[in-house]
Amino acid sequence: MKIPFLSQHASSAELPSGVTRPTWVIIDIAGTLPARQPTSPLAALMNKAESLESLQTKLDKLAKADWLHGVLLRFGTYEGGYATASAIAQMVERFGRSNKRTVSYLPHISMPSLLAASGAQEVVAPESAEVMLNGFGAEVTYLGEFLKKHGIEFENLRIREFKSALTRFSQDHMDEAQRLQTTELLRSLEDAWVHDLSRRRALDSAAVRAVLHEGISSAERLREAGLINRVAYEDELIGPATRPLSAVLDLLLPAPQDRKVAQAGRVALIPVVGNIVTGKSRHNPLPLPLIGGQMVGSDTVIAAFRRAKDDKTTKAIVLYVDSGGGSALASDLIWREIATSPKPVVAVMGSMAASGGYYVLTHAQHVVASPYTITGSIGVVTGKPVLQGFNTRQGFHAEQVKRQENALLHSSATPFSDSQRREIERSLSEVYTRFISRVAQGRKMSLEQVDDLGKGRVWSAPDALSRGLVDELGDLQTGIDRACELAGLSYKAPVWTATPRSAGLLPQLVEEAAALSLMPPFLNDQALLWLDTGLELK
Repeated sequence: MKIPFLSQHASSAELPSGVTRPTWVIIDIAGTLPARQPTSPLAALMNKAESLESLQTKLDKLAKADWLHGVLLRFGTYEGGYATASAIAQMVERFGRSNKRTVSYLPHISMPSLLAASGAQEVVAPESAEVMLNGFGAEVTYLGEFLKKHGIEFENLRIREFKSALTRFSQDHMDEAQRLQTTELLRSLEDAWVHDLSRRRALDSAAVRAVLHEGISSAERLREAGLINRVAYEDELIGPATRPLSAVLDLLLPAPQDRKVAQAGRVALIPVVGNIVTGKSRHNPLPLPLIGGQMVGSDTVIAAFRRAKDDKTTKAIVLYVDSGGGSALASDLIWREIATSPKPVVAVMGSMAASGGYYVLTHAQHVVASPYTITGSIGVVTGKPVLQGFNTRQGFHAEQVKRQENALLHSSATPFSDSQRREIERSLSEVYTRFISRVAQGRKMSLEQVDDLGKGRVWSAPDALSRGLVDELGDLQTGIDRACELAGLSYKAPVWTATPRSAGLLPQLVEEAAALSLMPPFLNDQALLWLDTGLELK
């Protein structure tokens, strides 16, 4: 039985010849869906993928289309994580309140994709759907023994026992502290997933949890368990009154902006996504530990903040953080901009806002986290590979000439001396003390309370909420709403993504193209004290 599409077609006087309005549209959900659209010209040219921002914009427009009966969300190759999936589900739930029907079509059923699809009123999968509801787990490969076999030792100095960013290089097994925090994280993630699925599918939580232990492998069994509504193919769902969204975008003309609302003020959104480093944001194509992939620069974030502060129409700022940390210095510089902001700042956490990613937001007036966010990791770590044995085996001879003992402190040719180790530990202690002081001041706790929550330990968002590290569970829209409340704005206030001022399109394109080809400043970053979790969950 096909979805009962309504036959609301526009008259020829309203639309171009031969064009009719559909009663249903299809939206493809694929890829990783980052939170925001790229703001730089080069990134926008290179990346045409869907984002949570663009998806929300489309749903907002469709909600106002009185000719539309419903939306079919087609989950193709969805690759996002749990926090992204939760945000999608909440968007679709909100859209469903506009008296529009919502149906999710799910050929690939994974833990995150089922969570994302569950926001629809009806979830459908084909008979041959790939079902991969295998539960929650984490795996870390420890390289300590392998490196030693090749003559490489790894210095790992950290505060404190839960700070695990470098342990996979210095150890050959998972220690008890890491096993404890990973076990607790997985428990909390499972609880959040079970809670969301049981609420949206109107099931008992025990029944949903049982599915994870059963090892379900078919769509039909999922239907029997109540986690999906129907087993059907896509052609059994769509009808002649259905169109892909791309074919009807020209019918979704933006509503005229309410001039009074625009004049009343707007909200600036500033993303902090990737490893936090000093200097400008850049991308490192090499998969190096701590400094690989997307790097968000303190200079770039600060310039965006100052532009938002100077903008007279901006009444509040939302800081979106999806970062496992990075440079202690860069984190502190970004923190300073937030701590001294004359305008209210609301922080929203993505999949991870931990270590340096938590440091930067400690002084936000309100902190929102996804139920699937990993946060905390209040601690410091530094280290270096020691290639002394490797060099000897390979016939490499590092000859050193120095005037002070610590001149070659971070050389990989020799391990830290006892005096060097004491100096580094002193520096680590200073950074840790500063870190817990920032948290204590921003979150209105005692130093003893923060130290007890710190020690490098990561927390799930629900656990962080109960311990006062965050204020509320929600998504980016929740954070925008709170910013509007703090600034006395309407919930309909415009939102703009603040970026550094540019001298023009061409200079910015040239600058970014050059940055993509640069090697990371490894020798400099190697000497930094890192606020990084080093944690990955599957």
